[in-house]
Amino acid sequence: MIEMADTATRQENYDHLVLNTCVLAGRIMIESGSEMSRVNDTIMRIAKNAGLKDAQVYATLTGIIMSGGVKEVGAEVGSIDKRAFDMEKVAKVNELSRAYAAKKIDIYEFRDDLIHIDDLVANFPLWLQTLGAGLVSGTLVVVFQNNLPDFWITFIVGMCGWAVYYFLNIYIQIRFLSEFLAAVVVGALALIAVKNGIGYKADDIIIGGMMPLVPGIPLTNAVRDALSGNLISGPARGIEALISACALGFGVAIALHFF
Repeated sequence: MIEMADTATRQENYDHLVLNTCVLAGRIMIESGSEMSRVNDTIMRIAKNAGLKDAQVYATLTGIIMSGGVKEVGAEVGSIDKRAFDMEKVAKVNELSRAYAAKKIDIYEFRDDLIHIDDLVANFPLWLQTLGAGLVSGTLVVVFQNNLPDFWITFIVGMCGWAVYYFLNIYIQIRFLSEFLAAVVVGALALIAVKNGIGYKADDIIIGGMMPLVPGIPLTNAVRDALSGNLISGPARGIEALISACALGFGVAIALHFF
């Protein structure tokens, strides 16, 4: 009887560990910008590979509820308080899930890697992010507006706008305020450059400088979630992208009014 009780306790602890690992993996993916269909698929694969054949999951942008399908195990709840965009983390979670399915790691290693995922996935340094934003801004002005003379000033404006956005996200952490103020900086710098003869077309410079800030991933994921039948996360992501786009538009309008 004692051995049976110990076995049941170990199995219950194992099931709880699996649920916790599934919720943690899903939370990391949602926080990193993954679409909900991928989150649900990854969570269910982990659960089935761990032996929870009757597991059920309900995931939204703000939380995850998961049941192991066994009365003794109950359910696990995980809240999601922040969302960013880091596709490397999404890819890493999928990579760990595949390694677990192939029996290359056990559930304990899997959970430990998820806990320390920030150490496994290196963030790009600020200088490289800023340089990339400048290249995107300058290149798109040439490609879409056929405006080669404004390449370098758009390059600089795009870098400045991204730097403002980056630091505001770190130190202020107020949703959509970083997009708004970054857009104000982009618009102001573009107008100042044209007035001083450094740039030629303020509209083109503003368009280029705004490109790194445009919420392309949320909008794409909103469409994908809606098409996959997720009528909660899809519209929610769409509203989030719309508010972000409005913040950018209002920021440019303020710059045009005062500069």
